[in-house]
Formats: sequence, structure tokens, C-alpha cells
Amino acid sequence: MAVRATVSRFPADADSLESSGMLWGVAVTPFATKDENGNSPVYGSNGHLIPRCDNCWAYYNTYCEQERWAWTCSLCGTLNGLSTDAIARYSLPNSSPENMSSFIDLELPLEGSEEEDIQAQPVYVAAVDLASSEEFIELTKSALLAALEALAPGSLFGLATISHKIGLYDVQGPIPVIKNVFIPPDYDGTLPVELEDAMPLFFFLAPVETCKDRIVSALETLRPPTSNTGTGGMLLGARGFGLAMESLIRYLGSEYGNTFALARVFGFLSGPPDYGPGQLDTRRYSEQYASKGEDADRSLLPEQTPFYKDLASVAVQSGVCVDIFAITNEYTDLASLKFLSTESGGSLFLYPSTDDSTLPQDMYRMLSRPYAFNCVMRLRSSSEFKVGNSYGHFSPDPQYENIQHIICCDSYATYAFDFDFANNTGFSRHTAELPVLQLAFQYTVVLPPQDILSSQSDLSRRSKYTVKRRLRIRTLQFGTANSINEIYDDVDPQVVLLILVHKVIQASLNEGVQEGRMLIHDWLVILIASYSDVYKNVRHKYASSASSLIDVTFAHCQQLQSLPRLVFALLRNPLLRFHVEGVHPDYRIYIQCLFSGLDPSSLHSAIYPILTSYDNPDKQAYPRHSLSRAALLTSGSPIFLLDAFTTLVVYYTSTADPMLPYPPPQDCLLRKTINKLKQERCITPRLMFIRGSQDDATSFENYLIEEQDVDGSVLKGFNGFVSFIEEITRSVLEYMK
Repeated sequence: MAVRATVSRFPADADSLESSGMLWGVAVTPFATKDENGNSPVYGSNGHLIPRCDNCWAYYNTYCEQERWAWTCSLCGTLNGLSTDAIARYSLPNSSPENMSSFIDLELPLEGSEEEDIQAQPVYVAAVDLASSEEFIELTKSALLAALEALAPGSLFGLATISHKIGLYDVQGPIPVIKNVFIPPDYDGTLPVELEDAMPLFFFLAPVETCKDRIVSALETLRPPTSNTGTGGMLLGARGFGLAMESLIRYLGSEYGNTFALARVFGFLSGPPDYGPGQLDTRRYSEQYASKGEDADRSLLPEQTPFYKDLASVAVQSGVCVDIFAITNEYTDLASLKFLSTESGGSLFLYPSTDDSTLPQDMYRMLSRPYAFNCVMRLRSSSEFKVGNSYGHFSPDPQYENIQHIICCDSYATYAFDFDFANNTGFSRHTAELPVLQLAFQYTVVLPPQDILSSQSDLSRRSKYTVKRRLRIRTLQFGTANSINEIYDDVDPQVVLLILVHKVIQASLNEGVQEGRMLIHDWLVILIASYSDVYKNVRHKYASSASSLIDVTFAHCQQLQSLPRLVFALLRNPLLRFHVEGVHPDYRIYIQCLFSGLDPSSLHSAIYPILTSYDNPDKQAYPRHSLSRAALLTSGSPIFLLDAFTTLVVYYTSTADPMLPYPPPQDCLLRKTINKLKQERCITPRLMFIRGSQDDATSFENYLIEEQDVDGSVLKGFNGFVSFIEEITRSVLEYMK
């Protein structure tokens, strides 16, 4: 459980916060195996026995003051009594995890279970769009073959197809058998045959351990339609994705809590749903420039139908997580489809082409890492401040404030919170009490047999999985800043960027891209004005004009110096570019979904890529350069590695020694660095090798954004970032008048 704050010393009161112009909040990665300092939690049992505050319901922790019969809550200061059992337990040193560490992970008893464990098998279902091309089918087959290699023995797998009918495969016999359920053109709420009647679920879900070869044989039978129409004039190339997903979710939901504790459905799409319930009208993409008085960048962001958002609620109730893999450059309206994945705990992937798609690698990576499900998260704070807004892929609790439900959560999933003061007093300067945060994360995991059973255990149980409920608690204490200078000195710019991106996405969805751009521009102006006001006495003796009083570069504060470049890069990012500049609306939605789940370090490289230089493949020259052609020229290095999170580019300059090995050999330092980056990433980055003297270097040069203005044009004077700073300076002067 990693927790990083925008400032490590909190502002003392609301006036200090406003005067600083700084964002105040935290980024949390609740299922991370270690905290932000690399420390693991202390594990234990009996999580239900931890004392809780009678006033704020915070959990007992190492920052609480304990007396013989009572304890004082570190968050609200309430004195609480201790039970006889708790007194006996806490009287011994190192007797309980909550007395040993502020980061603990404890077992909980499973509700409604008379047994110690509930047995359940992981369930995975692939729903393949057949209204597609041969290339799409082949790529999907490769992805599912990779998935089968990642699934542990004992998993159940089902294969379904989607077109103008829903195809269900039974692969448990000697040859694959498919049963089709047609989707009527005039669908009235009922299918001709329910899926359960067409094929009982226990025939559809096959054990991977014994049926892998038969599943592979079934995959080989997948084919796109060979003609446009069938009997009754129904389109064979139709894509009834909406009703197919709804039917599959209800089909699986009948066994929720019995056969499985969580099912994952992989929806493979080659274009927009265009048949039956949930079909999407893609004409608005071609009509966006029609003179209707609409802002195209705003009208393309909202969903056009609530169908998929409503279906996500059904998926949650049915214990089904949906991952959508869109392999297409056709407008598919991901703005409508995204809710089915993000709100059910899944992911949304977009691959514009089958040629260089990383789909198989992403499938294997996603299914190889552990994940938690049925998660409940609650962030509590000491009484002086409170959570203002929360951001991320979760469902807020309909009854209780500041409780988030997360259906499926892996070790990369990150969420954000910003804070407000609860009153005008702030943190008292006359007491020793410090601000405290406590994050409680209750979750369920399905553990494979080898993690539960010893080699001496009953072999008949070795294919069984075990469900475990756990409670992870992290309590943190922060200092308070005595001055605004101290706030600035303790800024974490990566966390600031993360919360900025969440705010920008929210503003863009509500008001349009232009509103998002204005928000981040105005925030930087206010921050620079606030900072310049704080340091005005330092700069006044050097000032020759009013503009020289404005320190746009944050010369006196190293922690703030990267922020102007980060804002410039964010304005250049497709997230905030206008459609007329060539940003596809589906790609914008995809990066919104991607960025809103990344941790601070990953998001930083996605917004402002990391450019590293090498003297040769085994010797690094400089760890960080600005994204400019000037950096390439002045460094004198022949090799550069650019990490843009979704893409890794190895670039050999046109002046590089021809004797340098190209591409870099597998055992060199550069390759080891690339492999480490790929291994640590939540998605598979594309790897490109470019030789400046022979290859088209456009793919690399497009990342050198500092010579491009925020409108995307390359200026003759190579002053994109320079002109941006000049414009910000003028805005700050106007603001300070």
C-alpha cells in the first residue's frame, strides 16, 4: 500500500494553503505489495478484533496513546475503553501487528461461512467479435493462447462468439461443439432461447488444466463471416455486442458465490456495436463539423447511451469484471463503452492496428499478476481536515460518505484524494498533535492450491482454490509547515501532476477540452504569482522591471522547477488537444482511462517522457535531458533511450559511430534497462529502434515537444517552451495587477 502526498509537510491552515497556490492531496495504491519506501506490511490474523474509535471509527494504530484500560484515537482524540481481551493482548510486547507497525495486513473471517474457507474456482470468459477481419481473429487467437499459458491450473475458461448471434462453445467433449442463440432484429427483451437452456453453464466453463488442448482446437475454428446476409436477411457482419455482454453477465451471475467468487469477461471488439440493444450511432463522428452550434470536443466526450453504464451495475451485482480490448482505428465510441470496464473493475485497451499490437503480451501480463476483488476503501483523516474529492476507477458507496467500492484491483491501480480544512483553525501550533491519515482497505483474494496446501494434503483438494478476506491498514503521520516556503520545499511534483490530471479529466468531461486547458493554465499562473509574492523580497534587489519580479522558473525552489515543463507537456498531450489537431476521440477516451489509474511515477513518464543518453550500449552518459533537439546536440552522446510509458524508443543519432552495435545486444546495460522497464510496467510498451542516419526519425522527434508550441506547430525559432513561458509571464503580470 503506497501513499504519496503532494506535500510531506501539510499547510498549517486554510490561509496558508490558499496563499501557497499548491494542491493538497495524496495518491494511494492500495494493493501494492510494499509502501512507497519499499517496506512490507506486518501480517496477522483476527482483523475483526482490532479496536475502533467510538467517535470516528478509525482503527487502533501505533500513533494512539494507550493507557492500561483505554486508548486515545490518534485521528480525533477520543478516549476509548479497551476490552478485557484487548488489554491482555496489548500487555505483551510484539503481541499484535497493530502494535508493531503502522502498516498491517490481517485476515478476516468470511461472512456467512461456517467453514474456515470457501472453495471457488477463478472463471474467465472470452467473448470474440466475429464481425471482423482475419487479422483481428488471428491476433485475438494469439492473445487467448497467451492467456491460457498465464492461467493457473484449476481455472475455468469459456469461449463465446459475438455477431448477429451468440455462440457458446462446449470443449469438454472429443470435438468442440458450438450452440448458437440468435439475436432477433426486433428484440423485445427476450431471447428465443436463454443461454442456460442452450448450454448449461457447467458445460460452457471448461477446466483449463484438462481441456487446454481442446480450447486451443476451438480457437482454431474461429472465422469471420464469409457473406453479408443470412437467412431472413439478418446481417452476418452485425455486431450485437451489447446484448451479448448483457446475456453473458446474467448467464455467469447465476453461479456467483457458488462456482466463482469473481468472473472476468474479456470482450474483443473490432468496431462499434451496431446491432441490437446497446448499438451505437457513429454518425456523430462524421457529422461533428455540421453547423449545429455544438463544440465538437465537448459533444464527443459524453456517452450517447446509458446502456453500458447500467450494464456495469448489473456486472457488479453479478460478480463479473469486464475487460474491453478494442482492436480498431474505426470510431467505436469508447465514451459510451468505457463504463462497462472501468466501473466493473476492468480495463479498457485500444489498439489502432493489428500489425504491431501488444495485445498478447498485455493479456499474459494482466493475468499473471495477483489481484484483489470486492474491495472497500476508506480514507480517514484527523479532525482538522477532510477529504474534498476522490478520483479513480471505483463506485462510491450509495449510503456512506467517503467509502469507495472497487470490484477488481491489481497492484498498479492508483486512486487520488484532495483535502480541505474542516474549519478556519487548521492545525494548532500550540500542541504536539500532528496531521494523521488512515487508509483502510478491505479486500478478497483467491489463493491457488499451492499457496494453501502442503505437499501432505489431500490430493483431491489440490484443484480447489481458497477465498480469503483481508483488511489492510496504513496509518501515516505528517508534519506541518511553519511557512509557505516550507510547503514549497516539500512538494512532490509527480503527485501534484497526478491530481492535476484527474482534475483536468473531470473538467474536460464536464465542460469540454477548452475548460480543461484553462484550468491547468490558470493553476500554474496562480502558483507562480503566489510563489513570486513569497520570494519578492529576495528578488526585489535584483529586479530591473515588473516582469523580473516574476520567477517563472522557480529559481529558489528546486522542488517546483519541473512544474512549468509538466504543465506545458500536459497541454501538448492528446488528453488536452483539440480534435481538429488530429486527436481521435476514442484515443482521447483511452488515455483518460489509462492515465486515471496510473501511479505518480508512471504518469510522469507518460506526460513528460524520460530521455536518457548513452555513450555506448554499456555506458550511460546522462540520466535525464529536456525534450529538445538542443539537448541532443549539446550532449554529444550517440545513443538515446526515450521512455514515454506506452512506447520505448532507442535512437542512434546520425553522427553515431557506425561501429556501435545496432540494435544494442541483449546482454548490454541498455537492453537490461529496457527489460527492467518492461517488466515493471502495467502494460507492454512498444519498443522501437531508430537509426537517425538511415531511418525516418519522426516517431522519435515527435516527442521533442519543447520546440513545439502548445498548438502543435514547430516554430522556426525553436521556441515552443520559451514562448509558453513568455505567455505565462504575461498572464501572471495581468493576474497580479
